[in-house]
Amino acid sequence: MFHRIAVPYDSSQPSRVAFECALEVAVRFGAELRVVSVVRLPEPTTRVELHAVIEEGERHFRDEFQELAKRAAESGLALQTEVLEGHPADQILRAAERFGADLIVMGRRGRTTVGRWLLGSVSERVLRDAHCPTLVVH
Repeated sequence: MFHRIAVPYDSSQPSRVAFECALEVAVRFGAELRVVSVVRLPEPTTRVELHAVIEEGERHFRDEFQELAKRAAESGLALQTEVLEGHPADQILRAAERFGADLIVMGRRGRTTVGRWLLGSVSERVLRDAHCPTLVVH
């Protein structure tokens, strides 16, 4: 039923819960699991600020991905990850399509300092515009 599951992740508690839910579904169906994080770029921005924001975001999420990969390995799955830049809903939708996801599992609201990108409006837009079923957890 589900072969490829995409999980938008911003380090918030709702995104952690979404990851755990997606991991459980992936194990049950033998699905591939991809975690997608988005660094939201400030507007307007200078070139120096842009590079700093991207580097800091990538560093933050790569550290987080190590923990998630360990958790996935404990369940017998290899974890795929990617960090993208831009508007969160746009990037999540594009990433899920490129991956060929047949399920998106995401948190309802992000509240961390680094992860304020996953707001209710983002999950609402992904839910509305996704090419596949979307499960929103909190």
